[in-house]
Amino acid sequence: MHIRKSHEKIENLKTAGLVVRPDSPELRKYYEILRDALKKHGATLLVEEKSARQFGIEGMPAQEMFAQSDFLISIGGDGTLLSLSRRSYAYHKPILGIHAGNLGFLTDVKLDEIESFIDKIFAGEYRIDHRMVLDVVLMSQVGNKSLIAFNDVVLSRPSIEGMVNVDAYVTSFEARMAKKHLNRYYGDGVIVSTPTGSTAYNLSAGGPIVYPLTEALIVTPICPHSLTERPIVLPADFEITFESEDETIIVVDGQDIYNLKFFDAICIKIASTGVRMIHRMERNYFDVLKQKLHWGSHH
Repeated sequence: MHIRKSHEKIENLKTAGLVVRPDSPELRKYYEILRDALKKHGATLLVEEKSARQFGIEGMPAQEMFAQSDFLISIGGDGTLLSLSRRSYAYHKPILGIHAGNLGFLTDVKLDEIESFIDKIFAGEYRIDHRMVLDVVLMSQVGNKSLIAFNDVVLSRPSIEGMVNVDAYVTSFEARMAKKHLNRYYGDGVIVSTPTGSTAYNLSAGGPIVYPLTEALIVTPICPHSLTERPIVLPADFEITFESEDETIIVVDGQDIYNLKFFDAICIKIASTGVRMIHRMERNYFDVLKQKLHWGSHH
């Protein structure tokens, strides 16, 4: 396990691309403040077509916008940012999350901070955090399907009365370990989470919170049949493979759904490139934890 430190800055700040939470025309004021703040620095704001439609303005196709932008911005919650991170992953553009609603784990700039933080970005007063993501491959005889998971991959039972019965194998080049049987997970399912996703479903299932800039795989059983099954944290170079004879539903980041019965196995490892997130210099993850999880309060 290691933490990836980054001192990089964005080379060009001429064009920003915007994605806004769907069905939220009330976020227009966020857009206007952002557009004007960028304009002040001579920068252009491109808006993705679905987002633009909400405000009755001109937009452009997402892929075109990702390609043309120097950095990307999402307005909404963590879900909007998560979706943007996955959709724009191939372009590897830094992303800023502006939160509309409750303080998020990922989004940390509020409405009244937009203008001052845009000024700070142009003054070089910001940081870029590298968040690791999962490289997910659904393997089959007819061809493999590759996906990216920002938060987690969940293997779960297909119906309320069923159980998941999956075998997990681990491989590690660094540990000189060929495919080794880790466990048979029998219960409601199993979660493979990134450190960023550790405060999502993983936390609800009793998994550990892992500092988000760490590189590690977190494997947490969901309501296991045996009480001896426990979460395990694996180092950065490990690869985990799941196989099952049973019908098992695979959910990637709560957004993409597959059935393991159509594949031979699912293979998960840390992707070689992470997601770059723009944050305020003073942002502290432990303050966010205390605020979100009410740590240290007596209520």
